[in-house]
Amino acid sequence: MFFTDHLHRSIHIPCPPQRIISLVPSQTELLFDLGLEDRLVGVTKFCVHPDHLRAGKTVVGGTKNYRFDIIESLKPDLIIGNKEENDHEGIEQLSSKYPVWMSDIYDLADALRMIRDLGRITGVEDRAEVIVESIRSSFAQPLAKKGRAVYMIWENPKMVAGKNTFIDSLLALAGFENVVQSERYPIVDKEGLRSLSPEYVLLSSEPFPFAEKHRLQIQKILPDAKILLVDGEMFSWYGSRLLLSMGYFKRL
Repeated sequence: MFFTDHLHRSIHIPCPPQRIISLVPSQTELLFDLGLEDRLVGVTKFCVHPDHLRAGKTVVGGTKNYRFDIIESLKPDLIIGNKEENDHEGIEQLSSKYPVWMSDIYDLADALRMIRDLGRITGVEDRAEVIVESIRSSFAQPLAKKGRAVYMIWENPKMVAGKNTFIDSLLALAGFENVVQSERYPIVDKEGLRSLSPEYVLLSSEPFPFAEKHRLQIQKILPDAKILLVDGEMFSWYGSRLLLSMGYFKRL
C-alpha cells in the first residue's frame, strides 16, 4: 500500500510491515507501546526506552550516522525517521533502497497525527487511538501561567529553543512563555541571556546533559531567575512519552 509521510512523499510500504528500523528514540518507544516490539529489528544507540530494548535489537548507528551495512543485513521493509532529528543525506541514501517514512513535528497536533499514522501503517489503529486519546485528555486542562522562560539545549556554545520548534509548543502547554523570539535553535552569549530577562531558565537533560554545576554557572549570570534542571524527554519526545509530560509539567 502507499502512504503519504509528513514530507508529502508517497511511500510504498508492505502492509503491515514486519521488519521495522526506527531512527528516532521517541518513535522507537512509541512502536514498543503500540505492541510492535517483535517487528522492530533495528534501533539507534540513543533509543533508551524501554531499558531492555537495545539489548535485544540491532543497533544501526545514531540519529545522524548510520551503519549502512548493518541496515542492509536486517533487510527492513520499513524505516522510520524524522526531518529534524535525522541526517538528510543519509535518509536520501536509505530512501533509494528501502521504504522510509518521515515525520515532521512542530506541535502536539503533529505528534498525535504521527501516532495515528504509524498505527495505520502498522495495522494497530485501535492501539494508536487509545494512546492519542489518553494524551489528548491529559492536555485538556491548560496549566496556570508560570512565567517567562528560556530553554537551553546546549552549553558551548549556548543554544536555546526558539520559535517554530516542538519544544516551544510544549513550553506553552507547560505554562511557560518562551522569551526567545528567533526561530529554531539560536546561539546566545551571556549578555544575550541577560537581555532576555527570563524568570526561569530550564536546563535540559538532552541533547546536552546539563548538571548542577551548569545550574550554578547560569545562576551567576541571572541571579534573580529560577534555574531548573529539567527532563528533556518531557519537552522534546513526541511519541508515547507524552503520556507522562503533563503530569511532569504540573510538578515543575
